[in-house]
Amino acid sequence: MRSLLLLCLALMHQSWAVLDAPLAHAEAGQIGYGPPSPLFVSSYETYGTETSSLHTRTATSLFDLQRFWMRADLRVRPEWRNGVCFGGGPPIAGACNSLNAAGSGTSAFSGNKANDSFIQQWARVGLGYDPSPDVNFYIELQDSATWGASGSPTNALQGGDASNHQCAVLRPGQCRLGLRAAYGLLRNLGGIDGLSLKLGRQYLVFGNQRLFGHFDWANTGYSHDGIMLSYATSAFDTKLGWFRHSETDLGQADPGGSLTPNLLTCTPDPSTSLCNPALAQHATDAGSDVDMVVFYNQIRSLPRMVVEPYYVLYSNRLPERANPGQYLAKSSSQLRHMVGLRIEVRHGNWDMLHETAYQFGQMADGFGVDNRRNLRINAWASGTSLGHTWYQHAWKPRVAIGFDYASGDGDSNCATPGGTLARSCGGNANTFENFFPTNFLHVGYMLNGAWRNSVQPQINFQARPTARDHIEIWALRKYLASARDNWYRGSQGPLIFSRSDNTTTHIGDELDVAWSHMFADGKISLAVMYGHFFSGPYIREHLGTTKDQDWGIVQLWTNF
Repeated sequence: MRSLLLLCLALMHQSWAVLDAPLAHAEAGQIGYGPPSPLFVSSYETYGTETSSLHTRTATSLFDLQRFWMRADLRVRPEWRNGVCFGGGPPIAGACNSLNAAGSGTSAFSGNKANDSFIQQWARVGLGYDPSPDVNFYIELQDSATWGASGSPTNALQGGDASNHQCAVLRPGQCRLGLRAAYGLLRNLGGIDGLSLKLGRQYLVFGNQRLFGHFDWANTGYSHDGIMLSYATSAFDTKLGWFRHSETDLGQADPGGSLTPNLLTCTPDPSTSLCNPALAQHATDAGSDVDMVVFYNQIRSLPRMVVEPYYVLYSNRLPERANPGQYLAKSSSQLRHMVGLRIEVRHGNWDMLHETAYQFGQMADGFGVDNRRNLRINAWASGTSLGHTWYQHAWKPRVAIGFDYASGDGDSNCATPGGTLARSCGGNANTFENFFPTNFLHVGYMLNGAWRNSVQPQINFQARPTARDHIEIWALRKYLASARDNWYRGSQGPLIFSRSDNTTTHIGDELDVAWSHMFADGKISLAVMYGHFFSGPYIREHLGTTKDQDWGIVQLWTNF
């Protein structure tokens, strides 16, 4: 009893210290270009730093509240979309048309306008604890919601949103609550200053997020399970990471451990006694998993310049029929290598960015079940921008021009005479893989595009009328790199499937206008955005419509 009393007194004494604990620094910096917009301040910019510790006082007990810190975000965003499919019917599985048996895009789905409105919200709470200057534990809970989407629309009384607060009871796989991050960070390994190791679910944010970003614009964001080894000095920063993207042997948190069967095992349907061939393949193969290795470097010893060479290996060993279409992102049964280089130069009022990446390797054709990787991957992409900022002017205006390109494949929609979708009929797989980017930073705020089969010139204007306001005007012209490959949306799936005889590449033009205002000492951001897409000849020829598309949002984001 005496020991319990002493412990309570110690905890009461330490609880006062948490009221004035210092704020957490950024987990990972980001090199932007032009004045940063408060509209796009990512939540990860308030996490614990990898290079220094905020708490250095010697611990006086096993648990010290002064070493505990937390952060939180809440974002509510109503959206309105008019002409989602440019006058055609509502999209199915995210696409405005479909593929026929010959692998050719059809006309638009039946219906018209396909207008939509909804309200999305996420709330995040991050909890960190630093037991020593070289050790950090962090976990972040995220509730990702669409208002009114928890229950059954046909049973509002018993299963509606107002009464259903159970995860995945009525809609399996549609859980609201989850873990966005959960890792341990060890700094100065082996007494080597600058060497660190991060273990667990974490973010991959590199460069200006063309290939790897947090994607906070989405209602969930990206994070990856794996290990990241980092070594940083004043002259360079190098990172080597391995991440497991699919595990086919064990279910998530399976209590049976290694005694459970392979998840690819085919279980016959009681009504038909048939198996799904995509799941039946390699049912006894415990190695049918998906892994990614990232080797990313930043050289910062050159004057006014940052150089970032990198290498990525994506190994997908799932059966080829599990995800047969080349047009689908992260297609199964492939071994993809990527080498790239990103350069950023700043001199006076000028800034220049350029990134080029080349992908090679092999993947299966998707025709049958032999899982032979008989297609040669040959894809590349580049992105360039040149900007000028008038820092001396009170508004800090900035004008930038840019040009992006990403290869496509004219055989992307190939199909056998029997209607089996394949990845190519020409022996190559040339569609560039966009990996895990924050695409709205590069393809326009309407997300009508990806770094896949695209040609995109653009011009951007930004200004800060006051210290709390940011305005932006963005104009983009969109083309296809390969006319017979598809038009991909920001999530990298097809928005429109191209016809096999298509020769038209001009999709259309996008104009975005955005204003954001910071208040409450910078803890709250209110943003208003409007985008208009002027449909081009590609849309008119494929969907048979001449309508444009409009999109607007109002977003309230608070964080501390």
